Amino acid sequence: MLRRLHPDQPDSFAFTPDNQAWAEGQITKYPEGRQASAIIPLLWRAQEQEGWLSRPAIEHVAAMLGLSYIRALEVATFYFMFQLQPVGAIAHIQVCGTTSCMICGAEDLVAVCKDKIAAEPHALSADGNFSWEEVECLGSCSNAPMAQIGKDYYEDLTAARMGKIIDELAAGKVPVPGPQNGRYAAEPLKGLTSLTEYDSGKTQYNASAQLAVDVGDTVKRIDGTEVPLLMPWQGKAANKNAPKKPVPKKAPQKTTPKQPSSDARPAALSDAARAEGADDLKRISGVGPKLEETLNSLGIWHFDQVAGLTPEDIAWVDERLRFKGRIERDDWVGQARALADENDA
Repeated sequence: MLRRLHPDQPDSFAFTPDNQAWAEGQITKYPEGRQASAIIPLLWRAQEQEGWLSRPAIEHVAAMLGLSYIRALEVATFYFMFQLQPVGAIAHIQVCGTTSCMICGAEDLVAVCKDKIAAEPHALSADGNFSWEEVECLGSCSNAPMAQIGKDYYEDLTAARMGKIIDELAAGKVPVPGPQNGRYAAEPLKGLTSLTEYDSGKTQYNASAQLAVDVGDTVKRIDGTEVPLLMPWQGKAANKNAPKKPVPKKAPQKTTPKQPSSDARPAALSDAARAEGADDLKRISGVGPKLEETLNSLGIWHFDQVAGLTPEDIAWVDERLRFKGRIERDDWVGQARALADENDA
């Protein structure tokens, strides 16, 4: 399936302060030089904030990670969990259409979506509140047919029940997720035939559905204000709303002011671009807009400057980049030499 960006795009994107703090916390999960590994969680957080993944959001995340735009676009267009077009303000419904669900009535669920939401998948309802699509197996085959709405599964569905769920959501209600035919989880329809002694002491709903009920809103998108949002690898909270542990007071210690580096800037670097204008350094794989700005501030404007970097020059530049080691890892010198030759041809 060909996945393209939506023709109507917002002018800009920025994380909310809480989501920005969360995103910066995610980046710290990865070792120095590997922060690009945070691309999927950051794209997902951007989608949670806006409901879908716009081009400005993709480019914003790429800039945060020092990636070229095309690298982030490759990820966003590859994974079907990323919605590249606006979705319903209340809910986006994903109907499983793979074998078990199809045999058990998925086509009837799709028909309800076409009737109540829109005739085509990924199209918004007339009021903009709902959208739908058919997806591949969601792994709940024993409870077929089923659909994912928001973050939760609605299982053992019928066409009538699917219609009522949409009506309830439209009325501001939150239908209880999980099996819709009275089953607790995925046990036989006629009841447990084994392990019956473990049937006592269970919660009202199965663990997944119970958690959704406890949260109170299965279609609410994460907005960064949830408490607590913890970064276990940091041992601290990711946002200002999470509870903070008191910090023990320490005796003041004498510190020696950090001395600025005495290394002079490499002679090949310059304060400004040449008269013909700066080269597009983003053509070097691994260089995004933000990193290009950093390179310009260091005095690198042209491909031949990068191509001519000596090992000593690379060490000087590397110390001043946010992610060390990427010059040699991505072979900037070799890439730049080819681009410089291309300019000269």
